[in-house]
Amino acid sequence: MRFILPTLVAATLLGVGSTLSAQLPIPDPQTVATDTVKDLAARRFSVVEKRFDDRVQSALPADKLAAVWDALIDKAGPFESVLGSHVDEQGAFHSVRVACKFKYESFDLQFAIDDRGRIAGMHVLPPSNPSTSSSEQKQSWTAPSYVKPSSFHEVDVTVESGRFKLPGTLTLPNGKGPFPAIVLVQGSGPHDADETIGDNKPFKDLAWGLASQNIAVLRYMKRTKQYGAESVPPGVNLTVKQEVTEDADTAVALLASRPEIDAKQIYVLGHSLGGMLAPRIAAGDKQVAGIIIAAGTARPIEVVIVDQLKYISSLPGANQQELRPQVDAAEKAKTEIESPGLKPDAMISVIGTMIPASYFLDLRDYHPAEVAAKLNIPILVLQGGHDYQVTKDDYQLWQAALGNDPRATFKFYPGLTHLFMDVHRPGPASPADYSVAGHVSVEVVNDVAQWVNKNAAGK
Repeated sequence: MRFILPTLVAATLLGVGSTLSAQLPIPDPQTVATDTVKDLAARRFSVVEKRFDDRVQSALPADKLAAVWDALIDKAGPFESVLGSHVDEQGAFHSVRVACKFKYESFDLQFAIDDRGRIAGMHVLPPSNPSTSSSEQKQSWTAPSYVKPSSFHEVDVTVESGRFKLPGTLTLPNGKGPFPAIVLVQGSGPHDADETIGDNKPFKDLAWGLASQNIAVLRYMKRTKQYGAESVPPGVNLTVKQEVTEDADTAVALLASRPEIDAKQIYVLGHSLGGMLAPRIAAGDKQVAGIIIAAGTARPIEVVIVDQLKYISSLPGANQQELRPQVDAAEKAKTEIESPGLKPDAMISVIGTMIPASYFLDLRDYHPAEVAAKLNIPILVLQGGHDYQVTKDDYQLWQAALGNDPRATFKFYPGLTHLFMDVHRPGPASPADYSVAGHVSVEVVNDVAQWVNKNAAGK
């Protein structure tokens, strides 16, 4: 099951910022983490709660912890075993990833553990070790037919925002530049540079396909994938700035500094949450020459989550016993998010993940389509008709705001999924779409390339 907010877990900290004490013996962080997983599996939530630091205890008491765990096993099936663990030193904390096998899926539970052995942060990540995931073991990507490998080359780059250094790849057409360029901005969740989902790599498809048509493309590891619990420094309230926009701005500046790139022709292509935030990125960065909104949410995230769950529960064969509580919980979260009295440091359970209210308060007064309408730049809006996550409702909001703007272009693809791929299977749009290996449609690649090259030629 996948959501527009697939987890947001990699960006979610449950209270990092504990006071350290060198006077106490240092517990082994891997032992703390693996013991915690075993206690969760045994439903010893009060035992786990006692390992939390004060802030996490306040945000996630035993009853809420039970609800979070239940939401995870509802999605992944009963817990089966710990497959291994790995520790990294990240700042003042030991970051421990415990690979966990559930009946239907595998996940990593990541813990931020201080030098007193207290848990200062916890979240769920996709498996980092290929051996923990059968879906990753069978992963194989081959270049789509529209790619011309001899027409471009790739350069390793680093997108550096302060202390955050994100590995990236700049795909450059061969020949004499400077070239128009696109920055690719992922959706929510801890995505790699290719926005890998199962066997699909939509951002690699786009980068190679567009570079084959003389457009440079920059893609990079998302901060929440690269840094996990350290993505948001202690004392900082989580917002989309830390998750998305700050690094996108840095990526634009990196392109503008390179001689191979036409600094006046740098575009931002945002997918899903990235599409929702593309107008905000452009509004704050005059270097952006235009934006491409690919399946961008125009409605509030909390509304979209409820609608997604209701849609999934309406599908033939849907497990109502499993989904009804999730719909109820999402509606409860929506009510909390929309409350006039919501405080930034409150924690809200969304799809089984505790997310700081600061994240939603940051977006409360952000209306993407209205912001887009005020931009004095070309805008391309793309929407797949077989997309159950971001739907025609969102597309129509973009049309209503931008429909009379001669700088706006709209492309609707009836048979394409949220990843802009042909689904090649019968039946309505559903989470099963993500299990089908494919490539971004050549029609989409051609439309984006023609739009960029046309704008670049008219500069």
